[in-house]
Amino acid sequence: MPFACGAASMPRMTTPTLLRRRALMLAAGATLWPAARAQTPPIRLIVPFTPGTGIDLIARQVGPRLAERLGRPVVVDNRAGASGNLGTEAVVRAAPDGSTLLVTVNTLVMNRALYPKLAFDPLKDLDPVSLTSWGQLLLVAGKGTGIASARDLVDRARARPGALNYASPGNGTPHHLAMELLKNQARLFITHIPYRGTGPAVTDLLGGQIDVMFLPIHVALQHVKAGNLRALGISSAQPHPLLPEVPPLRTLGLGELEVDMWYGVLAPAGTPRPLVERLNAELKTILALPEVKAAFETQGMSPAHSSAAEFRTLIERDAQRWAQVVQAQGIKPD
Repeated sequence: MPFACGAASMPRMTTPTLLRRRALMLAAGATLWPAARAQTPPIRLIVPFTPGTGIDLIARQVGPRLAERLGRPVVVDNRAGASGNLGTEAVVRAAPDGSTLLVTVNTLVMNRALYPKLAFDPLKDLDPVSLTSWGQLLLVAGKGTGIASARDLVDRARARPGALNYASPGNGTPHHLAMELLKNQARLFITHIPYRGTGPAVTDLLGGQIDVMFLPIHVALQHVKAGNLRALGISSAQPHPLLPEVPPLRTLGLGELEVDMWYGVLAPAGTPRPLVERLNAELKTILALPEVKAAFETQGMSPAHSSAAEFRTLIERDAQRWAQVVQAQGIKPD
């Protein structure tokens, strides 16, 4: 989609080569974003999950501020479905001109291992723009289980393989793979019960039908504080400020159990470097704003910025790690 005045009269170009040629021509006009408001459609921030998720929060915090700084409308477009693959593919197929961006989480690379026949490769068909934040998962147990700690969970699971169960919002979610990582490292058999979404899983966890599960801090916190769930451990290397008494899972001595969830912004592959650099710089400024930091932290997320190159390295490393877990545990998609 065009950035410069007069571009509306250009003929529609549909081939990848012509789309990239147009993007390169317009890259030199990246600094004209503020002057182009009336002539250009809005930038779309595609969130491949439903409203109300942590990813959605990021997009809705960043979007208005990005619009203000670029002088161009920005809209959040939720494209949920297929474990995030539906919205991701919409970005992959979009013109690489900075008009369509993906706001996502590390499910992106987990899906690469789970769905080997995807029509796209997130490592090749997307250009990282910037990391936006980190989030952690809490390992929690239902009040009625009597499970008092992560060590207690491990001991019980070893004593009675398969007797305990755990829930996830679906196969391939960070919640699912975090438990599979723990099972792999500790050599445990805990029965997986996948749900279609976090809400129903939490309902059954609170109701006693589910024994344990991993949950994002912002989902688990109210239930932990109310005494309805017990926090057994956290997936990060250090305790979290919102729950400083909850120990990291690494204290089990079972190896690397960190499952930090990264969130970030990506663009279609071939997006001109000047546009990526401009977006990266604007995101750095936005993420440093006190009100953005506060909004993220109340949801258990920590704002974080990176260069595009640093973000690419992180994505590639995480893709390799989760491919190994998926293969070792024989995990299949829904």
